[in-house]
Amino acid sequence: MMLVNGKQSDTISAHDRGLLYGDGVFETIVIRNGKIDFFDQHLQRLAKGCESLLMPKPDIETIRQEVQSLCKGKTDQVLKIIITRGQSERGYQIPDNQQTTRIVELTPFPDYPSEYTTNGVSVMLCQHQLGINPALAGIKHLNRLEQVLARNELKNTDFTEGLMMDTNNHVIEGTMTNLFAVKAGKLITPDLSGCGVAGIMRAIVLELAEKNNIPCSIAKMTPADLLNSDEIFLTNSLIGIWPVKNIGEQKFKPGEITKKLKELTHQ
Repeated sequence: MMLVNGKQSDTISAHDRGLLYGDGVFETIVIRNGKIDFFDQHLQRLAKGCESLLMPKPDIETIRQEVQSLCKGKTDQVLKIIITRGQSERGYQIPDNQQTTRIVELTPFPDYPSEYTTNGVSVMLCQHQLGINPALAGIKHLNRLEQVLARNELKNTDFTEGLMMDTNNHVIEGTMTNLFAVKAGKLITPDLSGCGVAGIMRAIVLELAEKNNIPCSIAKMTPADLLNSDEIFLTNSLIGIWPVKNIGEQKFKPGEITKKLKELTHQ
């Protein structure tokens, strides 16, 4: 089920800048038990992403109405909201009169094995790196080619997720997740000031850690730092929290802080 600018459709113009240049932003949201998870946070990040890309502020009330109409009576679905800069003539220059394209899509929830949540997942370090660009850091923009190439490294392997480094060899995130580690009782997540996506679930975990007196820091993290951790887990809005059971050959177990945060996020 998909709406394009409020009308049921699954097509956009071949001149749309989202298609031509990846010129836009998106949000991926869970519909669970008839409830839209963290809807306000996602809408706030959508608006912030548009502002960062110098796009017109999205009509949040219209998006709310379309989403509520599309999701009424639905459960265990994935909602995707995409805002592109819309159509323009040839060239990279931002047009003076921007007419954004708004896409709202609903798809079935992916069938992840329950053991990913309980026992954890196997991950690998990817060879493909994230380029450093502070102007785009944190934004969930439509340019995901780095993740596409890194994700392809998992093909024909037993790994569920791949971890990506930047060009300074600092570990940043997974191909579709944010990353947390625990060392000596302290929660650590990578610094995303140069690249990476600042996920909604990442922000929620950081907030819960602060409220529950779990020491936490945002820091640069090397592969050696990660491998020396006591606990590791991954987050995003769809999966909640997945413990990491191994990185390559090195094994880990879900620890007390991972379990506590899973309880706090009701995962």
